[in-house]
Amino acid sequence: MIRDLRREHVKAIIGDMSDRPQAANRLLSLLKIMLDHALDNGWIAANSAQGIKGFSKKTKGFHTWTEAEIAAYEARHPLGTKARLALILFLYTAQRRSDVVAMGWDKIKGKAIEVKQLKTGAELDLFMLPELTDAIRALPRDKPTFLTTEFGKPFTAAGFGNWFRDRCNEAGLPHCSAHGLRKAAARRMAEGGMSGDIIKAVTGHTDLKQVSVYTAAANQAALAEKGLKAIAGKKKRTKSVQPPEKVGQTKGK
Repeated sequence: MIRDLRREHVKAIIGDMSDRPQAANRLLSLLKIMLDHALDNGWIAANSAQGIKGFSKKTKGFHTWTEAEIAAYEARHPLGTKARLALILFLYTAQRRSDVVAMGWDKIKGKAIEVKQLKTGAELDLFMLPELTDAIRALPRDKPTFLTTEFGKPFTAAGFGNWFRDRCNEAGLPHCSAHGLRKAAARRMAEGGMSGDIIKAVTGHTDLKQVSVYTAAANQAALAEKGLKAIAGKKKRTKSVQPPEKVGQTKGK
């Protein structure tokens, strides 16, 4: 009941949304407005959300995996393990964990995997790269999803997050997360010279500004080198030939 809502409850609710800091801040703002209304009407004695701070808006969000970190995870979790399968599903579809945990054989249509994003409702057809098809080829077709718990049930998004956290820790990557792999996929596309429109066709974003947040970790030096080489490629070099003699010049004079 709202009358029983205490400060520690609000902090726990907001804290559990650390993977969605912007949504958490929005919820906290709405709670403060709602509780102020209840306070003004005498329904509660105090606004339990007042004074609680949201997440910093200056944060860069989840860490984007580097190539070295991906290699370290792969070294710890070889092909054929559930942990490696999870990395492949994230890295080669660039989707959120709520969508990855729902992927199964029923979503495969020809050479593509169908995704209806839980967060946005966006419907995507994603071409399956060889790394992905190889990883799922031997998986049983009677399971509800590719990734299942030890009891053979589909993961919840939160349950998978906890499980994957342990797999990252085992690889010595406590700062890495499942969402960071989605950002790593976007980074790879940016470093490959893909446009914002192409990247958002894969990630399902509708806003290029949000795509820029995901691709901020793209290797600036490598991209700058490509850009500068493109500039040099447009310059036509002409070879000037110096005539051996000046016009009108004759030998002996």
